[in-house]
Amino acid sequence: MKDRTTGDGQDGAAEPGRDGIAEAPAGPAKALPWLRSTRRRSGHPRNTGPWNTDPRNAYRRSTRRRPGSQRVPVTLLLPALLGLAFLILPLVGLLIRAPWSGLSEQLTSTAVWDALQLSLICATAATAVSLVLGVPLAWLLARTELPGRRLIRALVTLPLVLPPVVGGVALLLVLGRRGIVGSWLDSAFGITLPFTTTGVVIAEAFVAMPFLVISVEGALRAADPRYEEAAATLGASRLTAFRRVTLPMIAPGIAAGAVLAWARALGEFGATITFAGNFPGRTQTMPLAVYLAMESDPEAAIALSLVLLVVSVAVLVGLRDRWMSTP
Repeated sequence: MKDRTTGDGQDGAAEPGRDGIAEAPAGPAKALPWLRSTRRRSGHPRNTGPWNTDPRNAYRRSTRRRPGSQRVPVTLLLPALLGLAFLILPLVGLLIRAPWSGLSEQLTSTAVWDALQLSLICATAATAVSLVLGVPLAWLLARTELPGRRLIRALVTLPLVLPPVVGGVALLLVLGRRGIVGSWLDSAFGITLPFTTTGVVIAEAFVAMPFLVISVEGALRAADPRYEEAAATLGASRLTAFRRVTLPMIAPGIAAGAVLAWARALGEFGATITFAGNFPGRTQTMPLAVYLAMESDPEAAIALSLVLLVVSVAVLVGLRDRWMSTP
């Protein structure tokens, strides 16, 4: 076998191979420096391979940066900070001007407690009405090919964009003593709905139920209908499959919609004052009490506003996994 040493008898020198690259010298101790120098001379893929020269790979490497490492343009940062201040400063002002020393006394007063108790009862009742009527309506919109389904969905979501005062006027024209349905209820059964506690529940349910319908319909569309079909093949009726299969699958969506509907009903003002009036102890809820107290007792109005603020924050905390999670 041919000796790979040089002519001067020094071991470790390498002869160029067939590709112009020196072959490895004998001995493991001398092979490592040779390998490193060979990589530099021969254009090893680590330095000049296709992964480093392909512009697409350079784009991939550039997109691996964290979003927070990118510089925010000043033209976007300034309006964003102004918008954040616009939303937060009024709430901060409410906390600063709150009568913390006499807050317990304000909340335990008779007028405030009556308004708080009535608001909680009416909002809970309105949420119950929304659940009884809204869940079947959401199932109808999500699971059936009903003619005019888009029109029905638009009518269902109309109270979301309709001014609440207009909703109260519409309820008064339909359910009032001289309304389309209210006159019949008054003459046949002696039932009067406007300016009563029941009227408060109806007004709050009218503006709150669309929130529940939208949430439940979204949960139904996300649920796999094959489970219901499998239950039907096993002999379950449509109602049994809905009760034993569908409801457990969409329970988180129902809970989220119920919380949103309850919070919306608790803060309802326009439809309530138009359809049910503002009678203390009977129809005066917390938003109406805040409006009335601003003229005579501002500290009581601030105390009630704090209660509504705490409820809103609690709703956001309860729904943080559904509405505030990032992908």
